[in-house]
Amino acid sequence: MKKRPVNEMKLTLPALPENEAVARGCVSQFVSRADPTVTELADIRCAVSEAVTNSVVHAYGNTPGLIYINARLYEDGRLTVQITDRGCGIPDVALAMTPLYTTDSGGERSGMGFAIMQSFTDGLKVSSRVGGGTRVFMEKYLKRQP
Repeated sequence: MKKRPVNEMKLTLPALPENEAVARGCVSQFVSRADPTVTELADIRCAVSEAVTNSVVHAYGNTPGLIYINARLYEDGRLTVQITDRGCGIPDVALAMTPLYTTDSGGERSGMGFAIMQSFTDGLKVSSRVGGGTRVFMEKYLKRQP
């Protein structure tokens, strides 16, 4: 049986570079009520930043679009964060998740976004459909303080 969240946050933002900081701040403020460690909070902030930045940079190109964020906290200390866009999608998710893979011919992007998200979370799932957008689902287990 699936557990219900004890708290949930939904946020919709335009896919603008300045909204990466807004998303990071909102999710970290939301999770702060669960009393995470400083390291856990920093991990969450970094992972959310990477996911939102990917949507801003890759999903919509120069056309307007939205980013949808859903964060949930569970009684057992599990946090889930889902970041979704309805942009261009990723043709090959496995390839895109390969460290150092990038489609940036200008050399400004390192191709480490998904690797960073993986390293700062306890679970990462990415699903995408060309022309239909991308969904990044992250899990983080917050340690309970004695």
